[in-house]
Amino acid sequence: MIKYIYADALDAFPKLRDSMFRDRAHQFKERLKWDVSVCENGFETDEYDAMNPLYMIYEMPDGTHGGSMRNLPTTGDTMINDHFSNLTGGVQFSSPLIWETTRFCLSPNVGKLASRVGAAVCLAGCEAGIRWALDSSVGVFDARMVHIYKRLGWEPEILGTSGKGKEAISAGLWALDEASKASICSKSGIAPTEVEAWFDTSFPVAGTLDTMVA
Repeated sequence: MIKYIYADALDAFPKLRDSMFRDRAHQFKERLKWDVSVCENGFETDEYDAMNPLYMIYEMPDGTHGGSMRNLPTTGDTMINDHFSNLTGGVQFSSPLIWETTRFCLSPNVGKLASRVGAAVCLAGCEAGIRWALDSSVGVFDARMVHIYKRLGWEPEILGTSGKGKEAISAGLWALDEASKASICSKSGIAPTEVEAWFDTSFPVAGTLDTMVA
């Protein structure tokens, strides 16, 4: 299942927290060879993890991380504005209706569940956008993600691309709406009611956009 957890609440879920940051180190440092920092505990974190982002985390039956992504409102500091404005023609994103999504990660232990876990994480982001009346999500992705978004029927509007082939990096804008949710549910076989239950379990008391993402 998916859990929505703000960074300042991660300590209540140590097994999920530690396995997520270690899986990020495996994916981004070891497998993809990105220039990221890994601490002595084997965690991959950066300055944006210190900004109280909202994590959408797929919890495996044993309580460990299966997949996740990190979300921040674009009204504050974001990776796309701070480091990737070359992909947007210099356009800066700053809107209470647009979130930035980063660090999409799948655990190396998910095996045959990879497609379901990836779809679930994307659905979690879409559901949050619908519940809080957001418009879209912006982010930077590499070429390996293109087939994943296409398979889910949730392809982004491409804002700009640098590089070619497997080395290409793009900035994209994803719609957060019922049509997108329906498409991902249909392609993945995950029922809309299951997606809604994830959100309701994490946020049993309905909150406004201001209280949830400020």
